[in-house]
Amino acid sequence: MSETITQNEQSIADAVAERARVTNGAAPTAAVVVPDTRPDPAMVPQTPARAELEHVARNPGMPLDLGWVREVRADRSAVERRATTLPARRTVKKDWQAAWLLRAITVMDLTALAGDDTPGSIVRLCAKARRPVRPDIVEALGVENLGIRVGAVCVYHNLVPVAVEALAGSGIPVAAVSTGFPAGQIAHAQKLQEIDASVRAGAAEIDVVISRAHVLRGDWQALYDEVRDFRAACGEAHLKTILATGELGSLREVGMASLVCMMAGADFIKTSTGKETVNATLPVGLVMVRAIRDYHERTGQRVGFKPAGGIRAAKGALDWLMLMKEELGDVWLRPALFRLGASSLLGDIERQLEHHVTGRYAAAHHQPMA
Repeated sequence: MSETITQNEQSIADAVAERARVTNGAAPTAAVVVPDTRPDPAMVPQTPARAELEHVARNPGMPLDLGWVREVRADRSAVERRATTLPARRTVKKDWQAAWLLRAITVMDLTALAGDDTPGSIVRLCAKARRPVRPDIVEALGVENLGIRVGAVCVYHNLVPVAVEALAGSGIPVAAVSTGFPAGQIAHAQKLQEIDASVRAGAAEIDVVISRAHVLRGDWQALYDEVRDFRAACGEAHLKTILATGELGSLREVGMASLVCMMAGADFIKTSTGKETVNATLPVGLVMVRAIRDYHERTGQRVGFKPAGGIRAAKGALDWLMLMKEELGDVWLRPALFRLGASSLLGDIERQLEHHVTGRYAAAHHQPMA
């Protein structure tokens, strides 16, 4: 699988480079490899909406192992040093950067979680999800046949039916935030009812918020039981557990909560709701992805990761992709195992791609969200 993804990235970069040569009037060189233009499952969501998710076996969870949980350690200075040096030591330029930005689009959860969301705005958002990059830019990059789409569209429960209808036939899943999002301060029974209602409405993914109090009190059994109930209520829908890391006590508690959620059967662990004062940061992400790596090494199960909140610039998206590639490998660089939760990121990525094609930066409003 890792080899397949690497070849696909090479194909995108080759296609971009070749189109640039043709556009500039230069004849293709003999060294140019004709890219394989067949869509890669890692790049193109399929129909039905759950097909892409099913490429990775779901995490069944395991009994709560408190001994393992208590072994978790996090050296803040070492974590922060690693998080600081990662983007400084790793960079991609020119055609490779364009390829990585296209990859970032395919793992994006295009999100609308504002109080003024309307059915009309969600329909427009879904149209953007289907065609996230302007056709002229796609043609200039030479990637028309790759079928670039976002990873999912994430909305509130009441707008799930609107999004499901607007995305019909696209293969793009709808994710619903649930369990009293964003604070999670409602009764447990209501949380389960909310999940059930979203699944019945057609959501293929459920983003739940955990009860932060369980973590802050160190009540790992209560957290495990809560997430286990969430997983059962989701049925076939994939479960993404939001830790709200900005409201947890320490990096160690972030690592411990990540591990407990995976033991309880979470398909993804997610940093934030996007509503906290501090949302997705690289140090927190490093702790969480290393918990994922540890869980995979011990159980053989792959769990996905989703940073969310505050990711607005294309450069930031590249930093998260580099983190995943270095810590977990190429197999995690696809929608089934990695998502970027964002509402305004797509506009800057499209702006960077236009600069790659034309050499000029357009105004931000030139790439409206919808």
